Amino acid sequence: MKDILGYVAMSCGIIAAIMVSANVSRRVTGYGFAVLLLSSLIWIAFAFSGYDQPLIIQNSVLAVINLLGVYRWLILKAPGRTTGAGR
Repeated sequence: MKDILGYVAMSCGIIAAIMVSANVSRRVTGYGFAVLLLSSLIWIAFAFSGYDQPLIIQNSVLAVINLLGVYRWLILKAPGRTTGAGR
């Protein structure tokens, strides 16, 4: 089971890095950060199974950074964009 977690986390990280670096659209980049967040959470679970403290710390920090990315790219409104009936 631990090996499966490692491969899933690795795959999520690779796919998400491609999504973020491609910067195709705001939405794709935001979902890339969400997948990176998932990858970080899986890596934390993986690290706890062997109590790998450096990996836990690294991915805890990355999870916070990825949460910021999700907020910035998916939740926060783009600068200059408003939602209204007249537009």
